[in-house]
Amino acid sequence: MTIQELAKQSSGISCQYTITPEIYYSFQRVSNDFNPLHTDKYFAESMGFPDRVMYGNILNAFISHFVGMLLPTRSVIIQTQEIDFHKPVFMNDLITLDSSIDTISEAANAIIYKLKFYRENMGGGKKQLVAKGHVQIGILNDKQV
Repeated sequence: MTIQELAKQSSGISCQYTITPEIYYSFQRVSNDFNPLHTDKYFAESMGFPDRVMYGNILNAFISHFVGMLLPTRSVIIQTQEIDFHKPVFMNDLITLDSSIDTISEAANAIIYKLKFYRENMGGGKKQLVAKGHVQIGILNDKQV
């Protein structure tokens, strides 16, 4: 697949994720991060949050799913990624990841996707931006696969 074919087939991908207890506990075990902001409801409340704040890097895992499973080829690799967090996310939040193509580089055989994460369950059909960022992916050649 060429970079232009990938761009044509992957423009405007959107996917929804729910931050379930399984995702939360799995990420906690993998990261070995037991900071009380993420694990202690009373600590989180004392810091002004309504409940435990979910790990922001769970959203990075959703980027991994986007690249590894939603793009129309498996012959891709993440070259860089960046995420800026705007609002915390909480257990059972419904998160939508919206992607758009920012830059296509035929010389580098890479695409940069802009990413926006929205919390969907705000009531009244409102969406709230919780994070945004980008991911640059490259297409692997046959020798790298």
